[in-house]
Amino acid sequence: MCRVYNTIGCLNTIQFHLVKNNIDEFNSLNELISFRKNYHINEQKIISDHTSLIEKEKITLEKELSELNIVIPKRENDLKEELKERLDYYNQEIENLPQTNSKIIPIIKDYWINLVLCTKFWLIQLIYYFKVIFFKYQAKKMLSKKNKRFEYLALHFQNAVKESSVTDFKILERKKEVIESLNNTIYGALGEQKVENILRKLSDDYILINDFCCSFNPPIKHKNDSIKSIQIDHLLISPSGIFLIETKNWSKNSIDNLDLRSPVQQVLRTNFALYKILTEKINKSNLFFSRNHWGNRKIPIKNIIVFSNNKPFEEFEFVKILTLRELLNYIGYFNHSFTTNETVLIAEFLLSISEHTEVSSKLVI
Repeated sequence: MCRVYNTIGCLNTIQFHLVKNNIDEFNSLNELISFRKNYHINEQKIISDHTSLIEKEKITLEKELSELNIVIPKRENDLKEELKERLDYYNQEIENLPQTNSKIIPIIKDYWINLVLCTKFWLIQLIYYFKVIFFKYQAKKMLSKKNKRFEYLALHFQNAVKESSVTDFKILERKKEVIESLNNTIYGALGEQKVENILRKLSDDYILINDFCCSFNPPIKHKNDSIKSIQIDHLLISPSGIFLIETKNWSKNSIDNLDLRSPVQQVLRTNFALYKILTEKINKSNLFFSRNHWGNRKIPIKNIIVFSNNKPFEEFEFVKILTLRELLNYIGYFNHSFTTNETVLIAEFLLSISEHTEVSSKLVI
């Protein structure tokens, strides 16, 4: 089986944007597609869920109000009973005070005890008075709040449902915007995965690098262009050379759309940059291959654009246009010119300069 490195580029891009926007409930691209198609169903589910929540809140409030009308008077009576018990206790303490005698110090002591008890007697009344007042205030405030809420739910039930669901609707809308912006990338990922699945059928002499990215400083000069970076969907390193593969999951309208960037020009541009860096590596190092007595060997780079949906009828110079079914036969057509070790060395070099960054995400194809 072909050895594969890196997540396909479109999937990696989708994962990056979902993680960036804290959207983590999706496990597959099909779930993303389903979310877009069933957006209105999701809206209805939010309304249904919050209708149930408000209905439950209304029932709970009605029950609480009924209970509070019983509990509040009972608690007020309990406070009064507690006060009465405390007062009775201090009255008994006062009555049990010993009779004063003629000695000065015991008289002062008895008066002091009497004063303390009397102070406690009046202070406890004051404390319980404020306890009752504060309790009545808190109870009145609570009852008023719950009554207002209950009346609002009874009179404006639908408004309450809308208000309750605002946050969930905002979250849903944000998800929709993010996923809508990734629509083309989602279908691009499906196309890229089909290509990877086919290439995996190759033997382990083949090494596939998905989403090969590389930047250049200074830029590589090419005709009237300065190539600062390149990205290719699939880079297949094989005993017969390198296959530079760009995948397009385009509709016929997209193929005919003059505003879309030419994938042919993109592939040729990438080919030039890749040829440049490989040639420089070969000139600086003898690691790639053993030298031939005829001269320096080169690494052939073949350009392929795979259309997983519709395919243009035209043929293009230096770039092979293929369907998924044609891909393996085309790759297998070429004779081997490198050893397994040489193939590995080329792949290791390309992996070392690849700037692909993996994103930690549970989303898969």
